[in-house]
Amino acid sequence: MKPLSRRTFLRGSGVSLALPLLEAMLPLRLRAAAETAPRRFVAINIPLGFIPANFFPEQAGADYALSRYLQPGEALRKKFTVFSGTSHPSVDGGHSAEKSFLTAAPFPGARTFKNTISLDQFIAAKIGDQTRFASLTLGEKTLSWSANGVAIPPEQSAAKAFAKLFLTGSAQEIANQQRDLRDGRSIMDAVLDDAKAMERKVSAADRDKLDQFFTAVRETEQQLAKTAQWSQTPKPEVKAKPPGEISSIDLVGTLRAHFEVMRLALETDSTRLITLGSTGYGNVPRIPGVQLGYHGLSHHGKNPDMLRQLELIEQATIQAFFDFLTSLKDSQSNLLDHTQVLLGSNLGNASGHLTTNLPMLLAGGGYKHGQHLAFDARNNYPLPNLFVSIAQRMGVETDKFATSTGTMRGLV
Repeated sequence: MKPLSRRTFLRGSGVSLALPLLEAMLPLRLRAAAETAPRRFVAINIPLGFIPANFFPEQAGADYALSRYLQPGEALRKKFTVFSGTSHPSVDGGHSAEKSFLTAAPFPGARTFKNTISLDQFIAAKIGDQTRFASLTLGEKTLSWSANGVAIPPEQSAAKAFAKLFLTGSAQEIANQQRDLRDGRSIMDAVLDDAKAMERKVSAADRDKLDQFFTAVRETEQQLAKTAQWSQTPKPEVKAKPPGEISSIDLVGTLRAHFEVMRLALETDSTRLITLGSTGYGNVPRIPGVQLGYHGLSHHGKNPDMLRQLELIEQATIQAFFDFLTSLKDSQSNLLDHTQVLLGSNLGNASGHLTTNLPMLLAGGGYKHGQHLAFDARNNYPLPNLFVSIAQRMGVETDKFATSTGTMRGLV
């Protein structure tokens, strides 16, 4: 069938309506390419990072030898790229940099700091309406921030996240939810009318604040309408058993429970955007051979015994991560090929609270992986460039994110 012209209009009663780009307007070869599995993005932050010498390979390029921490991923080495010498320009503040992991907003340690939109929410604004949940935010601390720089509360419990994704309430509970949604929309209408009337009576500075408020109201209305629609759609059924509540001292168990819920969420297409923030780094992890707190061990001062215990924690963490990647690869639809999975940290060296030379790894997503992209460890390459590449891979038309200067150089 001959493709439609891209200049096709609908005409009638003196009105012409330009159509958006449709599949029918594409050549047949491009139409076939468009009928692919949906693209997904997962971001995981390990806020205390990794011992640099154990994480970063010594050689650059495709023929690098896997570092000690990357050796468990030998079977997957063609499925991931490791980066060194990258960081967010002007992001400082030690542990405060966790707030900027996905936003790259500068100076998070400053008293006047105002965050910006995170990468997942930047993408969700374009594709979030395609799934029941626009995004899923997990962990003790959030990685997700709205367009106005407001933190999106994370779901700390994997068990509760599972219930939110897959467990359905009774008919009465669903009816109550639909009633609340209807009430919510009418309340929003009333608030919006009042706010618009107020706008004519306030200063220019207040009008800016009100404009931000109107934006938030519109976003809330859109979310309410979407939730109402999905409340009448049955949740997907999964054979997996719900995870039990896990103690916060079981660091590895918590990670693995979150990873399983994340895999199920992607496999059922409940969401295409997931972030996982910190989990239990203030505790003594339940790992054989570890007697001291995780956070305290990160400030090891090169003490041999503390380094040994810290290595046990980091090895268990990276093993759980590679097991997660393997579960995506071995899924029925090979989720890994269509899912960009970013693992990294807001600290390059937690012992000195350094926010440069961040340990970063990108897996899956259809890239030509299998390399170590090594940039200058002193004069770092801008990490937001990788975020631009990720957003573009997700179908977002953009050439800028935060302090980026382009796309990630060397990523094929």
